Amino acid sequence: MYIVLGLKAVAMKQLTKTDFIQYLRCPESLWLAKNKPVEASQFIGEFSLFLEKIAQEGYEVEGYAKKLFPNGKDLPDNASPKGTKDALNSGQKVLFQASFLSESKAFARVDVLEKLDDNSFHLYEVKSSTSIKTDKKHNHLKDACFQKYVLEECGLKVSKVSIIHLNPSFKKEGVIKAQRLLTIQDVTEFISEMYSSTLAEINSALKYLKTTSINESQCSCRSKTRSNHCDTFFYFNSDIPEYSIYEIARISAKKIQQLLDLGVVQIADVPEDFDLNTRQRRQVESVKDQKIVFNKSGVRNTLSALSFPLHFVDYETFASAIPKTDGLGPHRQMVFQVSVHTLLENGQLTHFEWLGDQMELPVDMLAKMQEFTELSGTFVSWNAPFEMGRNSEMMRLIPQFENYLKYMNGHMYDLMEVFKQDYVDYRFRGSTSIKKVLPVVCPEFSYSDLKIQDGGMALDTWGRLMLDANFLGDPQETRKNLLDYCRLDTLAMVEIYRYLMGD
Repeated sequence: MYIVLGLKAVAMKQLTKTDFIQYLRCPESLWLAKNKPVEASQFIGEFSLFLEKIAQEGYEVEGYAKKLFPNGKDLPDNASPKGTKDALNSGQKVLFQASFLSESKAFARVDVLEKLDDNSFHLYEVKSSTSIKTDKKHNHLKDACFQKYVLEECGLKVSKVSIIHLNPSFKKEGVIKAQRLLTIQDVTEFISEMYSSTLAEINSALKYLKTTSINESQCSCRSKTRSNHCDTFFYFNSDIPEYSIYEIARISAKKIQQLLDLGVVQIADVPEDFDLNTRQRRQVESVKDQKIVFNKSGVRNTLSALSFPLHFVDYETFASAIPKTDGLGPHRQMVFQVSVHTLLENGQLTHFEWLGDQMELPVDMLAKMQEFTELSGTFVSWNAPFEMGRNSEMMRLIPQFENYLKYMNGHMYDLMEVFKQDYVDYRFRGSTSIKKVLPVVCPEFSYSDLKIQDGGMALDTWGRLMLDANFLGDPQETRKNLLDYCRLDTLAMVEIYRYLMGD
């Protein structure tokens, strides 16, 4: 979707609010998308099914927001600014998806626009989050500022600005009412306080887009952490080598800048006296020596202390902006699948799996899972806070299994912790993800051949299977693919455990 919008914008040289937020994060990345869309598209990648799900949920939230304005007029998605002007001239008080284009080529499409009695306007931005975001990736106030700017450039007076977002306290109980689902938060005062500084940023962005050439050897993300890099980072920073400083685990932007100031971009060149924590220092040593840093005795002492049977457990969960199941709120996770591999002290391995066939709470899963594992032994997971968090939520939603879930949380071991301090391998590239660890320590196992590649894909696939009346895949094959993925997650933990405990 972004690419399509970007390519369209190139021809018209427009600046949208999405463009503006991208400019604030990385001006060079926006310039490339506008001026060299073919080169940019090679780095941006395809619009994934998971991102399509997020976009669809946004439309769904907008649909509920419209119900708050029963007399509103819905303009077509492709309505021109002239169509908006005609609708306003006809006396329409509330418009959905009104569009405006300023002389400076700033374009806005407003979720809800209400004309007030004094002929000024109330601008509403609809967000699918449960709060107003002001972080680096999502800044709802900057969004609203941009929209106000465009409208006022087009001659409209915007006297009020509000953000409509999901009510974080909402719980689905039967038919969803928009008035309970959504919260309208007046942000007029916040917008007024930041408007002049944001206006300067907008003008800077418009000016930057007119630049015919820029330095394409670096971008503004060079001094940021890896998770904050733009999609086109390696286009602009082609000199960044394999095993770069950006892969150092949890390194701060401040330390990245310090290393860049020293002329260091490779991990192997990090000075011996550079301030790093233990985990980071071990990673640097592993890269420099091309060897594994393994506290073998410490790891084995820890693992040997775990009580058998060992239940290697993994949940897959579904969440949506608009909850689909009674008892859940916006974006709350619901377990729809579990895999458990149980290892006995004599080496015997058994397996239990469950995959929901309805959009409902996993009561049947917990009953069968408890029968399989009983209240015994140790539960082993990868990133235990996730499983423990789901257990805590299920205690509230399905209280008849509270004792079982409390036992699980009280006897949970996080196998991922081993790979934060006691087992460091340069080939993990600073990650402790099981998908990075498994193919290195157990190369005979791989996720690459699976139809389902990750948790986001599992969530999306199961959601479509449950909710899409026009689901195109084969339901039985899809269920098999989901089971195969979750099964490998727990088998992977078993094999990694065996590897760590081996000779």
